[in-house]
Amino acid sequence: MNEFFNFFHRHSKWLVFLIYVILSCVLLVKSSPYQQHVYLTSANTVASAVYGGANNVTSYFNLRQNNEDLNRRNAELQAEVIHLQQRLQDLSEKYGTDTMRLDSTVMPFRFIVAHVINNSVARPYNYLTINKGSADGVKPEWGVIDQNGVVGIVSNVGTHSARVISLLNPNFRLSCKIKGSEYFGSLVWDGNDPRMALLEELPRHTQFTPGDTIVTSGYSAVFPAGIPVGVIEDSGDHRAENFFTLHIRLLSDFTGLNNVQVVVNNLRQELKELESTDDNGETKKYPVN
Repeated sequence: MNEFFNFFHRHSKWLVFLIYVILSCVLLVKSSPYQQHVYLTSANTVASAVYGGANNVTSYFNLRQNNEDLNRRNAELQAEVIHLQQRLQDLSEKYGTDTMRLDSTVMPFRFIVAHVINNSVARPYNYLTINKGSADGVKPEWGVIDQNGVVGIVSNVGTHSARVISLLNPNFRLSCKIKGSEYFGSLVWDGNDPRMALLEELPRHTQFTPGDTIVTSGYSAVFPAGIPVGVIEDSGDHRAENFFTLHIRLLSDFTGLNNVQVVVNNLRQELKELESTDDNGETKKYPVN
């Protein structure tokens, strides 16, 4: 207690001065409408700046949650678009008209949102790891895309994570076609530039121009038809006389992958069983490559 009084005694002059300053400001503001207006305006400006800064800090910490919500909504919208395409295709076939032209018949797909927790782009054979596994419904041989296009295909699945063969892996070949065309080829990474790939075995009579979009063909149960993959950069070397080999600039930025979506085909098992049945109706078991 003595120290408390000693403190006030030592600094009494400054405390009295501070009290007078505060009283003077209060009397000045109350006695003059103009000064009162200036005070309120300044106080509002300071308060707005403080609230704005606090809101920016709060928004920054909420970015991850907002991003997850946006990815979930994006997955729902993609599934809805695919279902609408299926309905349009059914109506087109029902009424015998080709006025509603689609890339191909689309099977019922849904999407599981995941985050990339490990990724490689500079190796000869690249892989990435996502934070969803069997507990979340992920299975091997399911496709993986991001907001721009195809990313890869699931190879191994753990309980809470999965390994994905990246499109930047020569072991991964993807059936693709030029958007608006029915001619297809095989997309493969040549091991050089992570931004580029090759579209091989495209028939020589296929018409195209640089800048045309390359999409999935839909000739598998992994990816829906029409998923963007890249754009034609130019025509490369002709490895066979009857086929083109095109240089494709990939749409997905593999050096900055963050959020992806696992493509779930609800009819995949049924299709595999049908495709593994021979002409005599006997079901054969084949190893998965």
